[in-house]
Amino acid sequence: MKKLVDAVQAALAAEHATVYGYGVVGGRIGSSRQDEARSAYDVHRSRRDALRREVRDLGGEPEPAAAAYALPFAVPDSAAAVRLAAELEDRLAGVYGDLVRVSEGARRREAASALSEAAVRSARWRGSSVAFPGLSERSASDGPAPSGSPANGETSGSL
Repeated sequence: MKKLVDAVQAALAAEHATVYGYGVVGGRIGSSRQDEARSAYDVHRSRRDALRREVRDLGGEPEPAAAAYALPFAVPDSAAAVRLAAELEDRLAGVYGDLVRVSEGARRREAASALSEAAVRSARWRGSSVAFPGLSERSASDGPAPSGSPANGETSGSL
């Protein structure tokens, strides 16, 4: 049960970071992709809220969002905002992959759906796809992302 709670908390932490990141994306993205960014932002807010409820249902205390998150690179323009959106989705895919691994039943299906949706959004942002979304920055020996991490071993407060 602890592995499940930890994986749900990790997904919640990653969604917190992603919501923050999409706030940056929305402020820099070109007008032609603003609707896409707004839609993704709304999806991630909804998933974050659902994960908060899920942590409570599992008997845990939902991890709060950090006041701010360190971006993986500067986002001075629309091109960088597009790269950030793809990176956010890739990182989420890894976290949801961890949740799929420790879940079963409806929770597993929901996590698999979230992983798939993140991979599709990443491919749309990037204009191409990767074979295993979310795994590019992790080696096989890394294991699951730590709680509070957006799938790459960084601590809470980082994207």
